[in-house]
Amino acid sequence: MINSLSDMQINEIIQFLEEIAPLAYQESYDNAGLLVGRADQPLQGMLITLDITEAVVQEAIQKHCNLIVSHHPIIFHPLKRITGATDAERAIMLAIQSNIVLYAAHTNLDQVAEGVNAMIAERLGLLHPQVLAPLRGKLKKLVTFVPHAHAAALRTALFHAGAGTIGQYDECSYNIEGMGTFRAREGAHPYVGAVGEQHQEPETRIETIFPAHRETAVVEALLRHHPYEEVAYDIYPLDNLHPRVGPGMVGELPEPLPVDVFLKHVQKALQTGCIRYTRYTGMIQRVAVCGGAGVFLLPEAIKAGAQAFVTADVKYHEFFRAEGRLLLLDAGHYETEQFTIDLLERLIRKKFPNFAPLKSEICTNPINYFS
Repeated sequence: MINSLSDMQINEIIQFLEEIAPLAYQESYDNAGLLVGRADQPLQGMLITLDITEAVVQEAIQKHCNLIVSHHPIIFHPLKRITGATDAERAIMLAIQSNIVLYAAHTNLDQVAEGVNAMIAERLGLLHPQVLAPLRGKLKKLVTFVPHAHAAALRTALFHAGAGTIGQYDECSYNIEGMGTFRAREGAHPYVGAVGEQHQEPETRIETIFPAHRETAVVEALLRHHPYEEVAYDIYPLDNLHPRVGPGMVGELPEPLPVDVFLKHVQKALQTGCIRYTRYTGMIQRVAVCGGAGVFLLPEAIKAGAQAFVTADVKYHEFFRAEGRLLLLDAGHYETEQFTIDLLERLIRKKFPNFAPLKSEICTNPINYFS
């Protein structure tokens, strides 16, 4: 099995990652994306890790990898100087000296239905997982008008550009036949009709939805494949929830479990040495999850009818907020996100079947447990 392709560029990997987890989906405080280095160079090898440390960069050098993809951004807070005083500074310096590109897929990978939380749901064996808190403001609608004969080809182009997906359905549109009118003025080069004369053209009104971050691509496809010199179209922002974008997930276990059995199940599935949890007297079947610090989703988990909420970084007073309405578990930040490495490897292998990214063998968890 090879771990590099001589004709493959680093930006091909990055472009694919940003198709799966668009940077537009990251939180405002985040710093996902290309952090160090240039992507317009041949890919020699790729190392996947949860965190980038100096030891991980040294591992990449030893394994001849010039791209490191992490979940957590090594540059999160602004850096005023890079002198080698901290592990992060030394890692960045070593990466630059060794021409290693550093890239992070963080909260943008948390927010997509195929991302971090889907991996947790899979590890726990949850059935029919859905996004726990779908986001608003991530969808737009395009309306345009095209001669009947060109409608099918234009729809295909718009779908290829990213329009027309609603949940588990794609190539979605609504079409109405009507009559368009226009008069070409001097200097125009009309596709149909004559300059100076009003023309009536049987047209199809096409309506289709698209993710807001795909607007440029969708409009470019519209203008490129529409026959008219001047294309009439409208774009509407939508308040609809995006069912496949948002933090957390919720699903169901195949059968209800007592609390103690469920805790053992979580401990084994997430390979954690410690679980902090609240008291709960019921059975557990419907489970909400959020990798990393997700207690802000506790109201959403309760609203979704979850009997348990698996997350991390829960503070002392935040445990009180469960109020016995569900089992609130803190399974550890690293523990809930560690399988992101497996997720990224799986996605990249599926997209590039002849390329084998490497998973870091270094455990970057800074926390140890004493028992």
